[in-house]
Amino acid sequence: MTAPASHLDFGPPRPLPLRMAALDLGTNNCRLLVARALGDGFQVVDSFSRIVRLGEGVAGSGWLSERAIARTIAALRVCARIIERHDVDRMRCVATEACRRARNGVEFLARVKRVTGLAFEVLPHEEEARLALLGCLPLIDPDAEHVLLVDIGGGSTELLWLDRSQSGGAAVLRCTASVPVGVVALAEAFSAEPDAAAFEAMVRRVQSLLVPIEVSHGIRLRLEGARSQMLGTSGTVTTLAALSLGLARYDRRQIDGQLLDPDAIAAVSARLRGMTNVQRAAHPCIGPGRADLVVAGCAILEAVLRSWPTDQLRVADRGLREGILQGLIGRSLEQALSAPGATVAVAGRTDQAPALRRTV
Repeated sequence: MTAPASHLDFGPPRPLPLRMAALDLGTNNCRLLVARALGDGFQVVDSFSRIVRLGEGVAGSGWLSERAIARTIAALRVCARIIERHDVDRMRCVATEACRRARNGVEFLARVKRVTGLAFEVLPHEEEARLALLGCLPLIDPDAEHVLLVDIGGGSTELLWLDRSQSGGAAVLRCTASVPVGVVALAEAFSAEPDAAAFEAMVRRVQSLLVPIEVSHGIRLRLEGARSQMLGTSGTVTTLAALSLGLARYDRRQIDGQLLDPDAIAAVSARLRGMTNVQRAAHPCIGPGRADLVVAGCAILEAVLRSWPTDQLRVADRGLREGILQGLIGRSLEQALSAPGATVAVAGRTDQAPALRRTV
């Protein structure tokens, strides 16, 4: 006879997977990932992204405008509802360049806490770069001796040079640097629809900011003389990849890990500069939120490639938020880099990165 259900022993209850949220409030975008711990990594279960232009005008005025604040708080209310719906166990909310630079950045984040309940920290430049690298580790070629990570943001551009050429196999961070120019500030300083002369002026402006980094660290010689890899993580590089592939609509699965050579980058950049803002806005892989910023992003990337030429750029549709999630499950960049040949074992999404190729 079957025992009553109340007498059945199913053993101790199995703990529910850890539920986490990573919220990145940048100069241009507000982006959220919600994930659950899965084995040695995590699985994304929900996401949200909205262009809010929080840093609009900050480069000139030094202040977050009330219109930008209203747009941003509206997006953060949505994020708060998503986080509440998933009943997350751990979360980390970070703000980057707009709040670092604005005189009313701290006051704005206090207001966000009162209105939405979300508590933000202003992330220092170096930690932002390190978390972006942690999120991108699955895309690093195991044979690469030197890796240059380039993160083109709305208000700043973060650079990180990783040296993996040591005889013991452990990786060393040789340089983390922040350049105080991003797509929003550059477009505001020059033009959203620059002609050839204006675009060249934009490139030269950024190049001038990269010179001190090269003089201090000598990155170019190292990248030229060894197996090297450049990683790009930003809306600029993912947009370039989408247009290079001729996608009818953006598809992360085809973008993340994609390789772009300099000729392909130059061709797409020229194509973008030949469009009007209206034409760029109508393209499904660009949209109205990026239409007047993507050319400025191309100028920043062109300046980087002139300073540190590479045969291939690996595109990363991942970065800061994935790095935050890795931290929430107990992994740090130091742990990932301390052991010879160590990398993060599981990519930051359910789909894995494509097979890696050597960049020489």
